[in-house]
Amino acid sequence: MFAVNQVTISSSSSISKVLKNPIPKTLPFQPNQRLLNPIRNQPNQRHHTTLPIKSSLSPPPPVQTPAHIRVDILSESLPFIQKFRGKTIVVKYGGAAMKSQALEASVINDLVLLSCVGLRPVFVHGGGPEINSWLGRVGLQPNFLNGLRVTDSPTMEIVEMVLVGKVNKNLVSLINKAGATAVGLSGKDGRLLTARPNAKSAELGFVGDIARVDPTILRPLIANDHIPVIASVAADGYGQAYNINADTVAGELAAALGAEKLILLTDVAGILEDRENPESLVKEIDIKGVKRMMEEGKIAGGMIPKVNCCVRSLAQGVRTASIIDGRKPHSLLLEILTDEGAGTMITG
Repeated sequence: MFAVNQVTISSSSSISKVLKNPIPKTLPFQPNQRLLNPIRNQPNQRHHTTLPIKSSLSPPPPVQTPAHIRVDILSESLPFIQKFRGKTIVVKYGGAAMKSQALEASVINDLVLLSCVGLRPVFVHGGGPEINSWLGRVGLQPNFLNGLRVTDSPTMEIVEMVLVGKVNKNLVSLINKAGATAVGLSGKDGRLLTARPNAKSAELGFVGDIARVDPTILRPLIANDHIPVIASVAADGYGQAYNINADTVAGELAAALGAEKLILLTDVAGILEDRENPESLVKEIDIKGVKRMMEEGKIAGGMIPKVNCCVRSLAQGVRTASIIDGRKPHSLLLEILTDEGAGTMITG
């Protein structure tokens, strides 16, 4: 018989400080931190520090978080892990986090960690910069109308090749390398998404909206602890491919799956009370408050479709939706495992 001592959970200030000032980029996928890779450390073993042999060819030893800080982080994370364990969260990945290798590594590590502690993430992505790069390689000029990519037939071919064949498989490979099991899909697979032409299709070309979502193909993957990675391409009933906004895809999937949380990674801090003041972040707001801010013109431009996507998902049963700062390292962990969060959370 073992005596069990009660553990006192302190505030989330320690984890917030550590996540705000993460360990330097020395260990994006290394297994020597028990917090990130607990399975690889054998039980009942003590880890002793040995002095490295000095050599002009030897790299400096990696910086490790002291053991007591790692234990404190795990302890303080417990209430948040218990809250979200077994729940589906849909994460839309893009923006600054997709442009920087360091931020990409941070997002992938966060995603795998959340999966390891029992959350069920679904990863939705776009890939605008990569599409622009490949359009340039084949001599096509990117063209946008009100923030949406004008997608003629040659452009649609490049969009599908890049999103489904390159970006998607690269993300699957990174997640697998980090220790989880990812499965790459597009909206075409298993009729996951059925597209319809956008109302402005005469001007935008093959830019689509979502007519129907069938998450049947996702449910066994999620139940078996796989991470679906979904490219924002779908086809209509005739097989014509459409380019669909990744935020829209994430929101509709979150609603169809009955997700606990929708998270959109962006290039801004979140919803700002004053668009000219980055310090005026609104940390939490309900649907009524969001609609009021739009009427007052405080939410405008590219933030409007993101907010509308969140509101639509909440109206269909998603519990909370967050627009978070993808430029901030470990923003996913800050949003889910702390009270402070990493952007704006919208509630029903």
